[in-house]
Parts: sequence; C-alpha cells; structure tokens
Amino acid sequence: RRRLCERLDSQSASSTLRHGPPSASKTLIWGPGLETNIVLPARFFFIQTVDSTGRNFTTSPGEKTFEVKITSPTDPYARIWIQILDRNDGSFLVRYRMYASYTDLHIQILLKDKLVAKSPYVLKGAVYHESCDCPEPSGALWEKNMHCPASFSQIESDLSVFPSVDPDHNTHEILKRFGKRHSLCHYTIKNNQVYIKTHGEHVGFRIFMDAFLLSLTRKVKLPDIEFFVNLGDWPLEKRQASEKPSPIFSWCGSNDTQDIVMPTYDLTESVLETMGRVSLDMMSVQGHTGSVWEQKISKAFWRGRDSRKERLELVKLARANPDMLDAALTNFFFFKHDESLYGPLVKHVSFFDFFKYKYQINVDGTVAAYRLPYLLAGDSVVFKHDSIYYEHFYKQLQPWVHYIPFKADLSDLLEKIQWARDHDEEAKRIALAGQQFARTHLMGDSIFCYYFKLFQKYAELQVTEPKVRDGMELVEQPKDELFPCYCARKKVAYVFLVLTEINIMGILICIHLIYFTQ
Repeated sequence: RRRLCERLDSQSASSTLRHGPPSASKTLIWGPGLETNIVLPARFFFIQTVDSTGRNFTTSPGEKTFEVKITSPTDPYARIWIQILDRNDGSFLVRYRMYASYTDLHIQILLKDKLVAKSPYVLKGAVYHESCDCPEPSGALWEKNMHCPASFSQIESDLSVFPSVDPDHNTHEILKRFGKRHSLCHYTIKNNQVYIKTHGEHVGFRIFMDAFLLSLTRKVKLPDIEFFVNLGDWPLEKRQASEKPSPIFSWCGSNDTQDIVMPTYDLTESVLETMGRVSLDMMSVQGHTGSVWEQKISKAFWRGRDSRKERLELVKLARANPDMLDAALTNFFFFKHDESLYGPLVKHVSFFDFFKYKYQINVDGTVAAYRLPYLLAGDSVVFKHDSIYYEHFYKQLQPWVHYIPFKADLSDLLEKIQWARDHDEEAKRIALAGQQFARTHLMGDSIFCYYFKLFQKYAELQVTEPKVRDGMELVEQPKDELFPCYCARKKVAYVFLVLTEINIMGILICIHLIYFTQ
C-alpha cells in the first residue's frame, strides 16, 4: 500500500525512466482475493511490478507479463474463471470468479515460469463461492475478516437525525405518507431471511435490492431489521425541521432531503455481476483506460441522454467550442429534439472509449449521474457538476484533489478546461488521486462493508421488534443444484444444537431420577 501511495508522487517523474526487467522476488502481491474468508462475487488481488533495484514500474511491462494459475488439490477440474487486467501503470488487477466451492485453494503467480513474491498463496480450508449460502454467524468477525472501516461518515450523518426507529410506527406512517404516490419496498430481515412487500406501480427495480440482500445474507448473519426502500430516482423525505422525519432508504441523496443513502443500484449490480452479465464495472474499467496520459486527446468529452436541461446546454456549448469540448446526445426522451440547437443524435460510444480523452464531464441527469465511480476509476481527470444530489461516497471527495469542479450553470466550464490544458501536471495529479480514491473506496469489498455497517447501525436504533408483516413474502435464495456447497459453519451450528439438546435432555433425566428416588 505504501508503494501505491508513492506512485502518486513518482509516476510523472518516473514515467520517462527506463526500468530493468521485472523481478519475480521483488514484485508485490496483495489484496482481498488472497484471503479465504473474504467472499465476493468476483475475488481480486493486485500485482505491482518492481524491477531488480526495487523501483516500481509506472508504465505497463506488457499485458502478458504475468501468468496466474488457481487450483484446488481436492478437485483437478476446478471451475474458476481468471482474468488479468493490465492497469497500464505498472500494476495489474487479477480477478477470478469461482463457480463452486473448494478446499485449500492454491494461487500461483508466475513471471517467466518463476514464482512471484510469496507465491503460491494458499487459501486454507473451505473457500466458498458466491452462490454458497454459508453466512458467518458473527458480524464482528465478518467485519474483521473483510477489513471494514470502523465507520462511514455518510452513514453517521444520515442516521444522526433519527434518535430512534420504531418499525411498528413506520409501517403505518411511511405507507400513509408515501405509499400511494411512490414505489416502495418494505423489507424485513428476520433470522437472516429476507421478506418483502412492494407498494406502488413501478417496482421492477426491487430485483437489485433483492439480489444484494440475498448475497449479503449468504455471507454474514444480519441483525433483525425492518426498513423501507425507495425505488424511484428522487429522494423523498424533505428537510423540514418542524416534522419528525421518516427513515427512507434511497440510492441517491440531496441537500434538501434526508433520506438514508445506499450505494446506487447501478454500482451494486456491477459488484454482483462482475465477470457476469455486466460489462461495465469497477474492475473492468481499470483494465480499459486507453492511452497513457500524454497520448490522450486534450479535449473534454461527454455522451448521454437529455435527462437534464444542463445537458442540453452542455451540447450547445460543445457545438460552439468544438476545439475544447466534444459533447453530444445519444437519445431524446424528456425534451423536444431540436436538431438546429443540439445537432443530430449520435451513436452510443463504448464507455471505455471515453478514456481516449483527458477530460471527462460528469453532469447530473435525473439526479446524480451514476457514472461517476467509473469515470474516477479511469485515468482521465473528472470535471464534476456542482449539484444538490450526492451518492454515498461524495462526502469523501475533495474538489481540486479528486476532481475539478464547475458551476451548476456551466458558466465556468470552458475556463476550467483551459486551466487543465495550461496546468497539465496538476490535472494529471488530480486524475491519479481520483483514480486512487475509486480503487480504495469503491470496490466490491467496500460496498459490502457499507451495506453491512448501515444495516447494523440502523438495527441498533430500533425500539420495537422487526416483524414479518401481513402480506410479506419470503425472498428465497437461488438454488445451485449443479454445484451445491457444503457449509462447514452450518454443520458446526447443527452439531452444537444437537449437543445442547442432548445436554438439556440429560439434565432433565437427572432431575427426574433424583425426584423419584427421594
């Protein structure tokens, strides 16, 4: 980790220096994918290439420099998909998705047939795959295994307005206030099982929340909890000091509301479906950042639909200043398409192709633009729209450190683009800091930690018992009949239960004998 921090200071100066060949013994390997008890949909770890003098590579040594093999001595036909993503800065992200659970997983990292660092790494004991329903009974132990932070500032801020939470009261109050005009999910988690009742017309987005809750409860036993999730775009609970606010969980917050903010459904799904059905996720971006900084186009870039007036103004600004800004609309839905003002619609561009450009524009859509995590994870500098909306991590971002801010009305955007052109090294430093933030705080392990901490802290505020209400249905865990897993934890719990029952029975027999022999 120290060496990665040094990268921010040394990358610009070192990029022109020539390295010796990569050193198998001095190259660094680390990450959660090397630990047995960190269960993720796609596990991952990192390789930092180091030469024989101990210097970090700051440019790619070649995408096929390293080879990774993952095997299990108990199963010669282990079904594990491995990808090595070259991050073009001397480091690699290795991700792998297991389709069954194994024992004593062996991970070999090879450099021209030589074992790298402390390879092979052995994940001892049962190594569970994503579909395995095998929750850790102790939340505290799970957090320790996951290396979760002690707190999240956004969670503390969101929950500070609720001295207590009354599930009985909320069941009636929230539905009375919001149930008829908005789409909500009413969840209860009881004995680590998920129950739901939906309210409203458009409840299709429940699939994202259902999937994540099922995934989390397969990994750790959650406290009993009852809560409401807003399935709409806009946060609901206005900041009105005269009223007692209702706790509503939303994927986006705003300065004039006080909803409890969760990671967005987009980021959440990308975590669950990494190496699955999604192509855009926090790991894939890191392997597709395009040309090195010096070879990127010194122009700002944006593509999207017309979900906000400022987006239309951005396109008009680009048409008037094509040498500084390339912005175009891919679809019209909210506004009338006036081609004379906004130009013709353009075809969708692969998100990875955005990074051909040095400057990325992040402008609000219906609410916050949910693409920001992926833009930060690239190696272009992000220009962020001044906005009342925020995601769960915005409080941790600092303007001029992780991104370049511009005004809500776009009045200073051209000035900021020109500043970046005139201060190329400073702009590059901001791009690298934003990238490092995303790599540290927005990966899958951090998202699981955030949700768990949120539910844990919320549960502590409950003053009445969460209940499975009338009309709620069980959200069942998916069946994995092809590769069922054997959960050692459940066997231990079962044996403990049986022994406990035997002990109780023995005590009762002793009492019975003593009573009748007196």
